[in-house]
Amino acid sequence: MLVTLMAIWFVVSFGAGILFRPFLDQFMIGGFPLGFWFAQQGSIYVFIGLIFYYTWKMKKIEREFDLDD
Repeated sequence: MLVTLMAIWFVVSFGAGILFRPFLDQFMIGGFPLGFWFAQQGSIYVFIGLIFYYTWKMKKIEREFDLDD
């Protein structure tokens, strides 16, 4: 699970912000190119979503093995 979440983090931050930026800049969100938006704000939203997913999944695993508080 950790490797998968870290891979998503890498793809969003490095991929969408740097590698895929020329392609993403063809599209606009709020008057700004999509590549710029991902580099500045979109990746933060994805990171927050990953944090919430990680905590939800870890609580589920802890309950399954009777390790919760």
